[in-house]
Amino acid sequence: MSERDDARTAFLGRAGWGDAQRGRLAGDASFRSYDRIARSDDTAVLMDAPPPQEDVRPFTRVARHLRDLGYSAPEILAEDTEHGFLLLEDLGDATFTYCLAAGADEAELYALAVDLLADLHRRPVAATVPEGLVPPYDDRRLLDEAGLLPDWYMAAVLETPLSAEARAEYDAVWRAVFPLARAVPNTLVLRDFHVDNLLVLEDRPAPRRCGLLDFQDAVAGPLTYDLVSLLEDARRDLAPGLVAAMRTRYHAARPGLDRTAFDASWAVLAAQRHAKVIGIFTRLARRDGKPLYLTHIARVWRLLDAALGHPALADVRAWIDRHIPPERRLIPS
Repeated sequence: MSERDDARTAFLGRAGWGDAQRGRLAGDASFRSYDRIARSDDTAVLMDAPPPQEDVRPFTRVARHLRDLGYSAPEILAEDTEHGFLLLEDLGDATFTYCLAAGADEAELYALAVDLLADLHRRPVAATVPEGLVPPYDDRRLLDEAGLLPDWYMAAVLETPLSAEARAEYDAVWRAVFPLARAVPNTLVLRDFHVDNLLVLEDRPAPRRCGLLDFQDAVAGPLTYDLVSLLEDARRDLAPGLVAAMRTRYHAARPGLDRTAFDASWAVLAAQRHAKVIGIFTRLARRDGKPLYLTHIARVWRLLDAALGHPALADVRAWIDRHIPPERRLIPS
């Protein structure tokens, strides 16, 4: 066995699960992997997050905080932060993705998730984001993420490198619109809030009926971000009219929000997220050998193009149209 195998075996032994049966549960776009482990009638989930690529401490902090707020994040049963192992409560297999494939009512599932966000966002920011819990979603972080589009996607599909002047202009047009993203209240932003990372827990009342899986990259930022992540999903098309219906549902739960500011914040963060995701999916294929994500790039380009239709993003649209015209928006080979 490898040194990591030995460390994993030792961790499970210390946690009292040394004799458990293990079966691969899932991997994701990170270096983490997950196993379901079973003993008698009991199961748990083993997260294997190898350092230095991964750090489990942000996950443990946010998981405990979410549970303190009354939400269904997995309980942490055992942890070895030095080696990157966590033993987690098994919340089951009923992800939104699985339920949708099995014929579940799409609007009902999305309503459950939107209601959870509305519940979270109604709470005072000091309660949802206590000092030291997560980093701020500041302009530097937003810009670094938007920069994945030129750094990875453009480098993959364009024949000529981007000039320093063009890259400086790219950064400038984004910086100019970030204040609009912040014209709504701040909250705890889970960041990967979409159907792959949400579960239906039938035995729990709402909002605890919505299980939460992936939040180690959480930040403190605009409340629009997780709604964008959920409703402008890079991996699936939503039924016609569903996005508008869910936005209306959210506003009904948050009647005091400025709709104009909300719409502008949504557009900026949607465009920023889609630019980031196109770059990430390209990087996953070229650097990490995970080409499956490339199948979603055409969808994400459509979403990005729609977000850039907001008047506030005219300069960002002009830059992208000039440097990546529609005929050059290819799937990287």
